[in-house]
Amino acid sequence: MIPKKYEFITFAFLMSSFMSFLMSGVISFVNIGLVEEFMSIWFSAFYKAFIVAFPSVIVVIPIVRKVVAKLVKD
Repeated sequence: MIPKKYEFITFAFLMSSFMSFLMSGVISFVNIGLVEEFMSIWFSAFYKAFIVAFPSVIVVIPIVRKVVAKLVKD
């Protein structure tokens, strides 16, 4: 098991992984359709998206938490 002190990094890693995987697949399909080399194009798009998504999630999560705290009543 992963220690509690790594919860934030684990969350950011998994969130960016899933979102990059799903969105790169959808956008690749919308742009090129289901072509023969679709899987390799999807994987290429996925790893490029993940390189941007992971650090972005680390920066954005604290900001989003503060905004949500201000928008939601106790």
